[in-house]
Amino acid sequence: MVAFDRLGPLPLRKLWSVTDRIRFITHRRKQILLVDLSNCSAAQVQEIVRAVPEYVTTQPRASVLILSDFTGALFDDEAVRVMKEAAVFDKPFIKKTAWVGAENLPKVFSQSIRSFSRREFPSFATREEALAWLAKD
Repeated sequence: MVAFDRLGPLPLRKLWSVTDRIRFITHRRKQILLVDLSNCSAAQVQEIVRAVPEYVTTQPRASVLILSDFTGALFDDEAVRVMKEAAVFDKPFIKKTAWVGAENLPKVFSQSIRSFSRREFPSFATREEALAWLAKD
């Protein structure tokens, strides 16, 4: 769909922003960083993941709880490379991470991220299950 004004078609605008996809939420009085990659293209995954350190590194070390939702997301080699780098860079700030929709991430990619970052990324069937796990303790 193209929007028009009296002078003709308007330039295409981005329909989402990174700040729509990364935000702190509260669950059971715990602050959790939601990284919503659901239904994103590989290029969008890259853009969003590149922004995560800006949120994580402002928090105390070993304090950040992250929920990453990959439901319906697409991945390519470059998206996985960016994810691996972010996982290593963020590691000192992370307390726990949970993944939802990780079945969309090919197993070879998820193993590569785990191996490269030396981190575990437990997967859950729903956001609710992941939030409950992150908030316990």
